Amino acid sequence: MENMMFIKKSLITCLYFSLLVLSGNANDTGIPAKKYYSVTVDNNNCIWFLTELGIVSFNGQKWTLHNNISQGKDLKDIAFDASLEGTGFWIATGSGVTSLKSPVTEGSGSSSYTTDNAAILSNSVLKIVVGKNNLKWIGSAKGIAAYSGTKWLDISYDDLYPSVIFEEYPITSMATNLTGDSLYVGTKGAGIARVFKNDVDGISGASVYAQWGPIIIPSDNVYSVYIEKNGTKWFGTDMGAASHYGNNTLENWVVYTKEEGLVNDFVQAIGADQKGNLWFGTQGGISVFDGKTFTNYTTENGLNSNNILCLATDSKGVVWIGTDNGVNSFSNGTCNSYK
Repeated sequence: MENMMFIKKSLITCLYFSLLVLSGNANDTGIPAKKYYSVTVDNNNCIWFLTELGIVSFNGQKWTLHNNISQGKDLKDIAFDASLEGTGFWIATGSGVTSLKSPVTEGSGSSSYTTDNAAILSNSVLKIVVGKNNLKWIGSAKGIAAYSGTKWLDISYDDLYPSVIFEEYPITSMATNLTGDSLYVGTKGAGIARVFKNDVDGISGASVYAQWGPIIIPSDNVYSVYIEKNGTKWFGTDMGAASHYGNNTLENWVVYTKEEGLVNDFVQAIGADQKGNLWFGTQGGISVFDGKTFTNYTTENGLNSNNILCLATDSKGVVWIGTDNGVNSFSNGTCNSYK
């Protein structure tokens, strides 16, 4: 009976996604951007991307290129912050951090943070994440900084993670735990570093997740990190994905590769939809995982490109996919293409 129920569920899932990619629509954004490499969703359900042309937003009806706030900047990452002090965006750039008030208009207020006026370790800022309790995490070429309320936290993890570590093994991805006070940092070559906010308003370090740990992770080149609502941690590498559950770093690991059903082993983005399905963006397409079965999609199924750079789910359950050839969205049996 259980096998029959599982087969029935799998068939329904496959049918749903087959219908989804068969009923796609093509849309013209009116913006000549190609590479959509970072995405966030604001409190009005407007989607914001970083592109090679600058910041691009979509409010459900209109695509807008925000030349006035992004032109000429070396943009790396974007995150939306819905804090008590007022909503806005935090943007990682090659010359520091920009904090931008929302709603974004030509006269929107902004602040800039560099090594001259903030406790960031390098002006080459690569990743930025907003955790709960108004805590911002900034990943730079020399390490991790954090901004809580109106205060930059003291850094006390040098003995575990000296700046040379991050110079040798650059930060590629970051995600917070459920409470927002611990950060998992993916690197190129050194696995996952962990830092946390301590009781004296500082940042401390915890033991590293790496193959030489030893733990079961397919590669120390980690390009994406995602943490589910149940606390399960997912790490996407250039040799597959790994999940880890619990606080014991040496137990409860599972690895997923093409052999287990992934469309491609180079996993660059991980997220989840409102039904609990996990979405893996790879260099060879999309894999959707329902906990037991992978369903895979490529350009043959309607994707603009197989090179998936970022993804996010909005408040209506639409999954947004950034590629190197425009954007796809997936919702209620429809796959939309935006170029």
